[in-house]
Amino acid sequence: MRDAREDVRKRMAELAELISYHDRKYYVEDSPEISDYEYDMLMKELSSLEAEHPDLMRPDSPTRRVPGQPVAGFAPVEHRVSMLSLDNCYSEDELREYDRRVGRWLGGEQVEYMVELKIDGLGIALLYENGALIRGATRGDGSVGEDVTSNVKTIRSIPLRLDPASGLSTAEVRGEVFLSLKGFRELNSEREEAGQQPFANPRNAAAGSIRQLDPKIAASRPLDAIFYSLSHSADAMPNTHSECLEVLRKAGLKTSPVVRRFSSIDDVIAHIRDWGSRRDEVDYEIDGMVVKVDSLDQQARLGSTAKNPRWAIAYKFPAKQMTTRLLDIAIQVGRTGAMTPVAVLEPVEVGGVTVSRATLHNEGEVERKGLMIGDRGLVERAGDVIPQIVKPVVEGRSGNEKPFRMPSKCPVCGSEAIREEGEAVRRCYNASCPAQVKERLRHFCSRDAMDVEGFGPALIDQLVDSHAVESVADLYGLDYDSLIALEGIADRSARSLLEAIDASKGKDFGRVLFALGIRHVGFTTARDLAGHFGSVDALMSASVEDLSGVPGVGSVVAASVRGFFDNDSNVALVSRLRDFDVSMTTSRRAAGPLQSKTFLFTGELESMTRSEARAAVESLGGKVGTYVTKATNYVVVGADPGSKAEKARRMRKPILSEAEFLAMIGRK
Repeated sequence: MRDAREDVRKRMAELAELISYHDRKYYVEDSPEISDYEYDMLMKELSSLEAEHPDLMRPDSPTRRVPGQPVAGFAPVEHRVSMLSLDNCYSEDELREYDRRVGRWLGGEQVEYMVELKIDGLGIALLYENGALIRGATRGDGSVGEDVTSNVKTIRSIPLRLDPASGLSTAEVRGEVFLSLKGFRELNSEREEAGQQPFANPRNAAAGSIRQLDPKIAASRPLDAIFYSLSHSADAMPNTHSECLEVLRKAGLKTSPVVRRFSSIDDVIAHIRDWGSRRDEVDYEIDGMVVKVDSLDQQARLGSTAKNPRWAIAYKFPAKQMTTRLLDIAIQVGRTGAMTPVAVLEPVEVGGVTVSRATLHNEGEVERKGLMIGDRGLVERAGDVIPQIVKPVVEGRSGNEKPFRMPSKCPVCGSEAIREEGEAVRRCYNASCPAQVKERLRHFCSRDAMDVEGFGPALIDQLVDSHAVESVADLYGLDYDSLIALEGIADRSARSLLEAIDASKGKDFGRVLFALGIRHVGFTTARDLAGHFGSVDALMSASVEDLSGVPGVGSVVAASVRGFFDNDSNVALVSRLRDFDVSMTTSRRAAGPLQSKTFLFTGELESMTRSEARAAVESLGGKVGTYVTKATNYVVVGADPGSKAEKARRMRKPILSEAEFLAMIGRK
């Protein structure tokens, strides 16, 4: 009996390896060795054996690619290494300037660049442990993504187990999930036949598929994936990005078929110029090319900004263009009262997306372009994303076109619209204007601000139109009766909304400051101001000179902040928010025991998350870095550390265990 079970176990292992091998030949290498029928017979045999011997089923069996039950929701996943977005450039001159900057940062060292196609898909991070795929996560906000493991496992080109011959065992890899153009067309054809709305473009289709709660839906769609980065490895990291790609290929992960290395920016530009005219040769959407410094050591020394790595840049191809009719120019009123002309277009498909509106920025832009209502205009998606009118087709005018005149009154509240001297924008200065109130509420409730879940545009429109909310502070005065009276709000929704409002009171002061919507004050600046002054009282009493003394805050920002708090209605707003117990102080101090000290974390911490560790350091005046550099003072090493720990040892940086770090910050 024991020998028979052992024979079954061996056959199941053999079948799993055979199926994984043929998956790779078919989905990754495009060189199948057996027919679909033979492949199906292998899968059928394995399924039968697993049904007869469920206790022998392997957790990474190929039959588990399509789980049976939808999951209840997506759990948050903290990335081991932040998934930063790439800085973009749109001209060869910008690429040359980028090359000059890299040269200055590296002190004139020789640099080799890797150039890859930029696939227009959904960023994904996969975690393998002991060779097995244990987690797939979306990019999210760069620090925290969503756990979409069940859906990732349905993608046939993604191996459930890495090839051990590659030497890669426990690692995190980054890539792009996408739909081929052929697969996209077939998917939309099926949806139209079923009476469903077709997807606008392949990227939206891929993103929507990977974020389905039911993995069967993702499995039914022809998703594919290409990997471009080895972001973490418990084993020895290669020395270059090109070697990382080779390791990924050996491990069974699909990488871009178009990857080239160059030692001069002129050769990089020639290669990009060549592919600019060949972008339709590949069967998936590409919106540019990515240029990366090949040496990982140079990458580490170049480091990154808060948003972008300095060792890579994306060159965006010129946007695809179409012509369409400018039917009208509407006026949109923003949260600061800015009145923006918006082109209302005869719907047209541009780069796979149906465009019916495009921003015109300001009245001066309309005049500069010479646009008239009724014109046919050349429309493009700037960076393949934001629709805009490039110019009117003057030759096609019939004589029935009408000139545009910017209104002298706000189209929403009727107040006088004023264009200050030196300003390009005309504004409505009525703070009670419903359009402004709605936009301020949307900003206040947004994810980077107070993150009040459930307050979408439709609900905000109802609240403002019914006069239930006339300022952001009124949000905290809402009760169950006022919410349940709104259309579409049931008992459960009303209670959830009240819970979300109450939870937002505990957001840190930096978020509150950003949520107030002060002109020129973005998320990072708000966080820096909150950390420097510590409380709203200190900030309100700061002079322009005091404000300008904060790193990164220039004279324009300082004047804007000072002007905001010189306004009595804004001071009253802050007072009302304080009365509702919204946080107006921060524990972060300008000076502390860790002042001027930079920490770096590698590996998993047992007592806290990476975000909590960052907050602990910052609350004591310190900073947290992403790479080991000369500025790094301490490297905290947790379980399963990456290559940063070894680099820290080579650079003779002080290394702390988790226990030593906790002792340093005064915690057990």
